[in-house]
Amino acid sequence: METNDAATGTGTQTAAGTDAAATGPDSDEAPELTEAPELAEIPEEAHILPVAELHLHIEGTLEPELIFALAERNGIQLPYADLDELRSRYEFTDLQSFLDLYYANMAVLQTEQDFADMTRAYLNRAALAGVRHAEIMLDPQAHLSRGVSLETCVNGVASVLAGSQEEFGISTLLIAAFLRDLSEDSALEVLEQLLALDAPIAGIGLDSAEVGNPPAKFQRLFARAKDAGLHRIAHAGEEGPPSYIIDALDLLDVERIDHGIRCMEDPELVERLVDELMPLTVCPLSNVRLRAVDTLAEHPLPAMLAAGLNVSVNSDDPAYFGGYVDDNFAQLKSVIGLSEFDCVRMAANSIRSSFASDERKTELLAELAASGV
Repeated sequence: METNDAATGTGTQTAAGTDAAATGPDSDEAPELTEAPELAEIPEEAHILPVAELHLHIEGTLEPELIFALAERNGIQLPYADLDELRSRYEFTDLQSFLDLYYANMAVLQTEQDFADMTRAYLNRAALAGVRHAEIMLDPQAHLSRGVSLETCVNGVASVLAGSQEEFGISTLLIAAFLRDLSEDSALEVLEQLLALDAPIAGIGLDSAEVGNPPAKFQRLFARAKDAGLHRIAHAGEEGPPSYIIDALDLLDVERIDHGIRCMEDPELVERLVDELMPLTVCPLSNVRLRAVDTLAEHPLPAMLAAGLNVSVNSDDPAYFGGYVDDNFAQLKSVIGLSEFDCVRMAANSIRSSFASDERKTELLAELAASGV
């Protein structure tokens, strides 16, 4: 395998993340994002580290410009008059307020080409953010419910991921994420369809509305995935209580916890997570935008690092939350004074916590060691 050192640039950074720039999937810069007054100005020369992105929902990378472009291509009438009106809706009070907009905007994804364009746009921006390996979640149930076939959404994303390392220098894996506010039977049915299709998925995840949908609801699903040789991850401890993290570990036998920030409320759980080196894929800008944390300055990440937790930094749904991985790192440095040492530590955590091959991990850790930090 080869690593691509060419795509190490960085876009112009602003208080909201990256500066407004080109539109469309082949742009080298990220589209304009909404203002986030709690964030800081970031210097253009901010250092970019090679990282693995482990918590990324591909549907959450749909930038406003691409939403409008796909709507026009597919003859879809959007409920927004223009980009400004759409952006005005990117102020969220909680997870559900975000999910309402997130699912509504998916209406523009109709064809394999739409899914491919969305995926290519993310990889293009991720390469600029220093991402060298990405494990990308896709929500098949959200598309099936709209009448879009499993083959359309999976093939559209997978067609781009198949050449991601050659085109972008990013090795990739696809994870089928299941919506926890739907039934386990629905999830099992879709998983069986994915297996019957021999879909190129490396694992399964559990996402969407956490509160009221505990991990215990999905024990059969995760047991089936394990029997099929798939990796297993789950959102837990974002809005849900620390007990959801414990249940995800004990009942679902997960290999990674997505978010996990509320573990800090349970010292015994923290000790367990440290002992087990359990990866926690933390998404700081997401946590602030969804009001799981009031401000970035109050984020528990420094305390998590001090406790010895195996945390990494990820972007979650970057088109909605004000930034990609490089933006998250830059804001953490600026707002909470995160040290370069801790940034490198979390970059190494991300690589080691990935499901990449041992060979690929060795390559990326060597690239990180040679990054001049």
